[in-house]
Amino acid sequence: MEITWYGQSCFRLRDRLATVITDPYDKSIGYILPRMRADIVTVSHGHPDHNYVRGVKGEPKIIDGPGEYEVRGVFITGIPTFHDRKKGVSRGRNTVFLFDFEGLTVCHLGDLGHVPTRSQVEALSDIDVLLIPVGSVSTINAAQAAEVISLLEPRLVIPMHYKTRVLKVKLDPVSKFLKEMGLSNLATQERLKVTKSTLPEETQVLLLDYKQ
Repeated sequence: MEITWYGQSCFRLRDRLATVITDPYDKSIGYILPRMRADIVTVSHGHPDHNYVRGVKGEPKIIDGPGEYEVRGVFITGIPTFHDRKKGVSRGRNTVFLFDFEGLTVCHLGDLGHVPTRSQVEALSDIDVLLIPVGSVSTINAAQAAEVISLLEPRLVIPMHYKTRVLKVKLDPVSKFLKEMGLSNLATQERLKVTKSTLPEETQVLLLDYKQ
């Protein structure tokens, strides 16, 4: 499958079965959402930088809450979490999405605001690719992201929701997360093409360039 990052928490996940767009944003945050079509659009929570579904062309299935879904051969599980560390008191709820593309499991954490509970960790087992917010302020911070990674033990990690040169929202840069993970001078790549057979044996962090 192919994974492309469009900035903030918006990705295109595409394989031979279907195309998924996660958390499309409006132009208020500085990024410009490209013209894209999808079969499925997921929304982790109802904020404008995550729920601009009308920016996606076609007639996609919109999934914006917990539950189990099957669309065009892709199995999707929405797991209820919170956007903050106060059980939603400050920022409300957040949905984590698991996507099963013919045995390859991708997890999109949305704007997760806390370290998952034991039961949530159990529900998030066997993740191949983890899309994780690292910018703090309105999500988990770099140290918490590192803790989440140690709990979930994914094979590949792609950070998202952090400060870039075009983003107007206040967030930490990805360098804080990389330092927490003991990494430096990590090269970026335009997109990720991955299959079950090409996954690394141990957890590996990848940086994607945002595509505009």
